[in-house]
Amino acid sequence: MYRHSFVFACSVFLLIGATSASLMADAPQKLPPGMTPAIFKMIMTPGPKHPAGLPPDVKPYLGCIPTMGYHYARPQDWPFGPIYGWYKGKPTFTEVMVDAKLFKAGKSWNEVLKPLPGYKIDHVDIWYEAHGHPAYEIPHYDIHAWYIPRSEYMYFCNNTSGKRPAFL
Repeated sequence: MYRHSFVFACSVFLLIGATSASLMADAPQKLPPGMTPAIFKMIMTPGPKHPAGLPPDVKPYLGCIPTMGYHYARPQDWPFGPIYGWYKGKPTFTEVMVDAKLFKAGKSWNEVLKPLPGYKIDHVDIWYEAHGHPAYEIPHYDIHAWYIPRSEYMYFCNNTSGKRPAFL
């Protein structure tokens, strides 16, 4: 639930970035509370093209997102998934985005929401996106199957407080 406003803000920023000559363009004049121009730039700067441990055909989507890291997916699978998280040399999660109606009807995503070879799921977070967001504009669930404990990823991407930033 807390992630809804952040995902919406990132999606808006991606749309702004896509229409500009460069993803490194100046930050919009009004940023969400707690987001600085430096954090905006970090989020808009895609991660490495071919990070270790991820499938070879994935591409970077978004930059370094505090408490989540970098996101990667196969272009044909974006935005529904599987989406893979990566940070400082290792995969960190598998994610899927699921239509709320299908989720409530009991549809399974077990064939997609599984760890990469050599990893195991530590825990799963499920966030309800009541209004959707530009990448997926209907009510849906964002489901992260984390390979690492929450105590590790809460510090990702220069999030020195270990707490959820105000803009998430």
